[in-house]
Amino acid sequence: MGQLLISAGRVLPGPAGEVIEDGAVLVRDGRIAWTGPRAEAPGTPDVEHPDGTLLPGLIDVHVHLAFDAGPELEAGLAAASDDELYERMAGNARRLLAAGVTTARDLGDRGGLAVRLRDAVAAGALPGPRVLAACAPVTPPNGHCHFLGGVAHGIEGVRKAVQRNAAAGADVIKVMAGGGYLTNGGALPWERQFTDAELAAVVVEARAHGLRVAAHAHGVSAIAASVRAGVDTVEHCGWEVEGGATRVDDALVERLAADGIAVCPTVHTGWPAIAARRHEGWLAERFAILARLHAAGVRLAFGTDSGVRGAPFGEVADALALLVDAGLSPAQALESATVTAADACGLGGVTGRLAPGLRADLLVVGGDPTADVRRVADVRLVIADGVDAGVPA
Repeated sequence: MGQLLISAGRVLPGPAGEVIEDGAVLVRDGRIAWTGPRAEAPGTPDVEHPDGTLLPGLIDVHVHLAFDAGPELEAGLAAASDDELYERMAGNARRLLAAGVTTARDLGDRGGLAVRLRDAVAAGALPGPRVLAACAPVTPPNGHCHFLGGVAHGIEGVRKAVQRNAAAGADVIKVMAGGGYLTNGGALPWERQFTDAELAAVVVEARAHGLRVAAHAHGVSAIAASVRAGVDTVEHCGWEVEGGATRVDDALVERLAADGIAVCPTVHTGWPAIAARRHEGWLAERFAILARLHAAGVRLAFGTDSGVRGAPFGEVADALALLVDAGLSPAQALESATVTAADACGLGGVTGRLAPGLRADLLVVGGDPTADVRRVADVRLVIADGVDAGVPA
């Protein structure tokens, strides 16, 4: 692969607050070989961005590459063949890459198509971010997203579902601990879907295969059950109770922080539209919840739920801006999409920082995103796993 020395007006190694003014990064054979001030660089830069910022490639820990962001997801999936879905997924992966996302965790597809896409990207056959695939989410009969094929009943049933996904090549296990908004006739968002024993069986079986567990949980009861089971990440974490109101449990927040369970709040540009369909003050409640979790030391991992209704692929900068609206600084929002996201996915030793030895996942944007996080939309260069992605086109 050779080597490439890239300089920029500022380099963000990863953790919030760390900045190298007039910095540079050396890439050699697909890995980061050196990071530091340009004046100390081992050679003359091959690529220079004096008015730009160089940071780790972004990580989206919650996407659905097979979804089309339309209003009738279930019907749209049923009408599409696997080949059609795969083409859609490949296009969505390209959009993520063009937006600076170099790692994406797909938390629910049909027929293991995300595994196929992951392998094609890794082999260089298709452009896209590094993909972590969950395959079909584990859900009860007629449960949330049952149409993806991950239906399981009882302790033995959920164990077998985990085993099937592991055998299919899954990188992570997704379990629908509670109901949701996408499934007609399924459990309501604030309702639990599995017993404590069943959720514990999912986690134990996943651990036996070396896999992490991401739990879909809008409601307080599902969040609490997921924490008791020892999952790795809680997705959505809306603190909903019967009727859709929110009620944050302070003791449970402290448990999330103490146990190191990351929360992916699935921020996306469709939030204002969702707020218009829900009760008055919904958006302010969401921001207050995020601020509360952040203040308590709960790790917030960036994820957009791209693919669900109103959440198109590639609108990463505006999603990060929502975290800033909730009270995070721009640097902290970027950290959630790099360092924290990598750690939450078990990739802290692979990506998420500009540290020697890690894979070369790099993003150059115009201006200073620590002053205005929306500058992330001004993509100048994307290197994914050591390869120049060729964006912007």
